[in-house]
Amino acid sequence: MIVLYGATGYTGQLVTRELVAAGVEFVLGGRNREKLERASRELGGGARFRVASVDDDASLRALVAGADVLINCAGPFTYAGEPVVRAAVDAGVHYVDSTGEQSFMRMVFDRYGPAAERKGIALVPACGFDYVPGDCIARIAARGHEPLDELAIAYSVKGFGMSRGTMLSALEMMKPGAAVEYRDGAWQTANPGVFRASFEFGPPIGRVPVGPYPAGEAVTVPRHTDVRTVRTVLTTRAAFPAPLVPAAPWLLPVLGQALRTPLGPLLGRAIDRMPEGPPEDERRAAEWTIVAQGRTRDGQPVRGVVSGRDVYGLTARALVWAAARIEGGEHAGAGALGPAAAFEPEAILAALEDFGVKWDAPAAPGAVPAA
Repeated sequence: MIVLYGATGYTGQLVTRELVAAGVEFVLGGRNREKLERASRELGGGARFRVASVDDDASLRALVAGADVLINCAGPFTYAGEPVVRAAVDAGVHYVDSTGEQSFMRMVFDRYGPAAERKGIALVPACGFDYVPGDCIARIAARGHEPLDELAIAYSVKGFGMSRGTMLSALEMMKPGAAVEYRDGAWQTANPGVFRASFEFGPPIGRVPVGPYPAGEAVTVPRHTDVRTVRTVLTTRAAFPAPLVPAAPWLLPVLGQALRTPLGPLLGRAIDRMPEGPPEDERRAAEWTIVAQGRTRDGQPVRGVVSGRDVYGLTARALVWAAARIEGGEHAGAGALGPAAAFEPEAILAALEDFGVKWDAPAAPGAVPAA
């Protein structure tokens, strides 16, 4: 049985559709009984649900009772996620989530990974657009080329309308000191200063300005790939309106510092009054490209590219695909795992082809293709 927590939120509703389509046994979970009852009625009244709150440990224990896998879509995860992970680990229940928050991912790996490994359960945080495609293309690009000196994972996103939850998570990610990077074989606090750089994505995007992005690949890739340095960047046009793109290197550090002032809570309250997420046509139209590019220790280039559309629809599919395979024992290992460590990366990307997902990575000379 799969339990979905955060079932009535923007992403949670998409995950519910995927659970129905997959034909698996599931239970909806959340803190608002009225919304859960409405969701059950919309599914014909037969969907089971459980009410639970992150500030009530007993309710979380009841939430995961009898479950095989827990999917968590209730964020911002930095504030609301840990009690849910703890409940899953304590109960010996596998866990996947939709977080994009790097600091939360680190906490899952460092604080709960060892206990999960002892219990033989898998924890797979960030099992959606953040950061399945990037983690997978990094692994595919590196295979047969290791050890690598460095690997950069660059994001370009076009037409992406954020949900309220994503906006709130983004505020957490921008706070000074929250981000780390993997540099010279160790995780280190990211430099909060001015960052000016560009990245060549190839046609049709070309070379465009990029800024630092505290992405999850900095946490996951070094755990499954022999690499000395991992950098993650995002096109500035994805984060700022066109007139502000030239000023982005200076605006990013200023915004980060501002979030530690009363402006931070004010922005949070303003976001709470915004629409829950983009309408379906806009959601489906969003396009993205992720490039993993680096070099080996002897200077040979490596590169992989993955692209697709519909960030939130893809996230819902990835979560349900992963949960169903974990429930069936079709995953590798125990403890906290990145997507490309828990599953064959080509298999995950193939499962997302309905969202236009395509990838390419030239094989290393003499490399044996993956089965």
